[in-house]
Amino acid sequence: MTSALRPGDPHDEGRRRRGRRVLGAAVAAVGMAMALQMGMNANFLANDLGLSGSQVGLLEAFRESCGIWALGVLALLAGFAEPLVGAAMLVLFAVGLGGYALVPDFFWVVVMSLVWSQGLHVWMPLPASMAMSLAEPGRIGLRLGQVQAAGAGGYFGGLVVAYVLTRLGVAIRPLYFLAAAAGLAAAGLCLVLPRDLRTRGPRLVFRRRYRLYYLLCLLDGWRKQIAVCFASYMLVQRHGTPLTTILVLHGIVQILVTLGSPAVGRLVDRVGERRVLVGYFSCLTCLFVGYAVVDTAWILYVIFVVDSAFFVFSLALNTYVNRLAPAAERTPTLSMGVAMNHIAAVAMPLVGGALWVTFGPPWTFAAGALAAALSIAAAWRLPARSAATA
Repeated sequence: MTSALRPGDPHDEGRRRRGRRVLGAAVAAVGMAMALQMGMNANFLANDLGLSGSQVGLLEAFRESCGIWALGVLALLAGFAEPLVGAAMLVLFAVGLGGYALVPDFFWVVVMSLVWSQGLHVWMPLPASMAMSLAEPGRIGLRLGQVQAAGAGGYFGGLVVAYVLTRLGVAIRPLYFLAAAAGLAAAGLCLVLPRDLRTRGPRLVFRRRYRLYYLLCLLDGWRKQIAVCFASYMLVQRHGTPLTTILVLHGIVQILVTLGSPAVGRLVDRVGERRVLVGYFSCLTCLFVGYAVVDTAWILYVIFVVDSAFFVFSLALNTYVNRLAPAAERTPTLSMGVAMNHIAAVAMPLVGGALWVTFGPPWTFAAGALAAALSIAAAWRLPARSAATA
């Protein structure tokens, strides 16, 4: 993304600060909406709609295919102000989430999932790109961490709302209307962001020199989608975990992410992406082995919390793009990374569901451990950098 903001200009520094605050608020509102969706998703699918493990995998495959189509949508919209693109996509996101309150069966939950997921996946690379344009030189990791913390704070707020209303006896379906309202609020906030934040350059970018970034995104999508699709589902389906407990676990995750994200961003600025990502993927390998071999509910709760909170370290992939790609190629490169991530994300719910049905849950999570282990080898190939180049 390029912008007319000029480092060192006092007026533009004020615009940067205001832009970062508004962007943080928009990301927080999206986080709140996602909390109301993801926090209730496993219980909604398993208990309300009565979906099987294979149906959950198929649903996730359809939903994640939107990450691939998002690349084409962003290419068509290249040149438009990114806050306007974000606002339009978040309206689509809100419509799909609100539709969840009305779905009667598997077919319609797939349809609504495609609607909200397409909006979300086009939105996904935009906050990082806008945050990097609004950041001061040498503080990109910190600013990305702060944006991630804002999202986690909003997510935590959504979980608190869901927990309180659930304890008061409110059914799951009406809460999806609240999620839609949060999505619409985020769309409105995008309209306040500077309109000169826009991408000028190629609509699509696929370059040999970015191949390591593409590989890391592919492997991360493979591993992450197994966790998203099957970790909480396993807790509900095999261990009878109630919705309130799932919400508490997600709440703990978001507290950790809110408090830890700026520190992780500063760590990436200081030591570079390679060290951070090697440590990140090493820990994830151990956690997925734990998913595969542990059968004690409270230990699985701990694994779930740590695994989910460790997502914050993936911001190092975005700072790597900022270092690797020129400004005009930043957003299309991030978009290509989202597409690569979702090529794996489409396939792995189907593969994971087949492994679950045929061999049992341990084999599903063993596939995730394999992806994390391969990611360690890929991360070792990243070029080292000094603090001066951060």
